[in-house]
Amino acid sequence: MADGVLFEFLHMEMVSHVFKDQQSTNGEMNNKDRAVCTSVLEGMGFRVGQGLIERFTRDSPSFKDELDIMKFICKDFWTQVFRRQVDNLRTNHQGTYVLQDNKFVLLTQLSSGKQYLDDAPKYLAYSCGVIRGALSSLGLDSVVTAEVSLMPSCKFQVVIQKL
Repeated sequence: MADGVLFEFLHMEMVSHVFKDQQSTNGEMNNKDRAVCTSVLEGMGFRVGQGLIERFTRDSPSFKDELDIMKFICKDFWTQVFRRQVDNLRTNHQGTYVLQDNKFVLLTQLSSGKQYLDDAPKYLAYSCGVIRGALSSLGLDSVVTAEVSLMPSCKFQVVIQKL
């Protein structure tokens, strides 16, 4: 259990450091600065997701299709990274998937009310990168976004890019 707490603390400090570093160079944060910070965090997560999925699938057989990959992400990968499975997976069977986590571990330390709702997206950028990196290593180019309507619940939307 201690490793989970350490990961949550490291994550909060990473987000804080990236945003403070960007703010210190300019003084104030505008939308462009926030986008740069989000991009930096998403890039960090992307690389971590690539490494983790390589490790988790080393001894696994190959996947049949993209739905099979998404099921693996929601069950096995999510459990390894976030210590629980995704609560709900929805798809339109055309390359769009919505993963809902009602108690997302990286948001539970924030208030469960609407007090920090505006700050939530910056704490999800890293996780979006982790998911995108994992999918990339499995051969799926994707765009991953996250939305929070009620803390600590969040929805990750994964759109698979068709070639």
